[in-house]
Amino acid sequence: MTKSPAQGPLAKLLGALPPGVRLVVGGTVVLGASSYIFLALAGHSLDTAQVAGVSVLWTVVMSVGYGLFSPVELELTRLVAARDVVGHGPLPAVRRVLVLTLGVLAAVLLVIGLAARPIADRLFGGDIGLVYGLGGALVGLALSSVVRGALAGLGNFKAYGSQLAVDGGLRIALGALVPVLGLHSALAFSLILVIAPLAASVIGLRSVLGDRRGGAVPSWREVTRGLGLLTGSTLLAQLMVNAAVVNVRLLSPSSTALVAALLNAVVLARVPLFAYAAIQASLVSALSGATAAGDHREFRKVLTRTSAIVVLMCAAAGLPTIVLGPWLIQVLFKAQPVLGSVDFLWLVLGTLCYMLATVFGQALMALGRHHRQLFSWLAGTVVMVAVTLMPGDIATRVEVGYLAGAAVSAAAMLWSLFRSLPEQPGVSGEERPAVAGQRPAGALRSS
Repeated sequence: MTKSPAQGPLAKLLGALPPGVRLVVGGTVVLGASSYIFLALAGHSLDTAQVAGVSVLWTVVMSVGYGLFSPVELELTRLVAARDVVGHGPLPAVRRVLVLTLGVLAAVLLVIGLAARPIADRLFGGDIGLVYGLGGALVGLALSSVVRGALAGLGNFKAYGSQLAVDGGLRIALGALVPVLGLHSALAFSLILVIAPLAASVIGLRSVLGDRRGGAVPSWREVTRGLGLLTGSTLLAQLMVNAAVVNVRLLSPSSTALVAALLNAVVLARVPLFAYAAIQASLVSALSGATAAGDHREFRKVLTRTSAIVVLMCAAAGLPTIVLGPWLIQVLFKAQPVLGSVDFLWLVLGTLCYMLATVFGQALMALGRHHRQLFSWLAGTVVMVAVTLMPGDIATRVEVGYLAGAAVSAAAMLWSLFRSLPEQPGVSGEERPAVAGQRPAGALRSS
């Protein structure tokens, strides 16, 4: 039977995605939707001051939390994928990374405990319960990141996607249950960010523990060599994408309506970023596998196609967001009418540059150029801060600062990639001699 014209382009687009994306899409959609529903339920259940507190909590978890523990997932993905290419199991690397992660988590929780009252007063309007919620959410993020990193490195994207779906589904279900039970409490919403990731981690943990293949235990130097630099890069990246809300809170604490509305606007502008999460795990796995196998041709192909898809996603989602965004945040999140289409334009363009910077940064990470990735994010952060501190309307300053910082970071990373990649592509997978027992880079497991 001949394919219809509509089927051809769709199949071609799906074929251009890195391996495993289609297995992760469902879970990513649920987890992405849960962010919108969670914030919408909070907006309709809490008063303005409580919504501002939950908004800042969500922002801090997305920035500091993911900045600290997303590198764990990405670096463990790289380590496990490289080991998997030569037939080594994941558990030795997982144990080492888990010990390191728990050490970082303990240090962060100690700092939060010692500074609980200043944090509550400065960020959460004096609500100490949200500080406890912040600590619990970081625990959930830390443990779930280790499990997801191992699954992505193994190419087990079915379990990876299931873990995302359960995490998002629990956020939605528990968020709907809170107002039904009459718990109009910011603390109740914060605890959802603790329970959901911990419960979801059980899904993937069984698959990771089931892989009993042996292999050498990676040295601490091998584990930590890139993790420190990657943590710095990710913290700066998360700071950049989430700074707008926190900056308004710090520079104008009384602007609670603007804080809540700006968070809602940032979430809408970041729709493509949630979609990109479906690509990220398999992208890192594919690029790391290609690097370990010396397949520069495959590396370039995956990088080029992923960048093109990111641009298309941002264009498709960004134009409606610019036009309808001011109305949508009032309807969906009960936001005050303090933002217009120009505000959404800056946020959408900033998200495009930020996503390209993320793609280029993960390519640099796969090549072992962690220091160049860190330098690029640092350069962008300096530009963002400089623009934010300029005189003028506070909303415009934080929005344009986001755009300028992301654009500088993306440009610096693209330049570093041109300098890092060899001029002549390496041989393809079909031209390389087969290695006994070797699984092709990017191959998938369903269980």
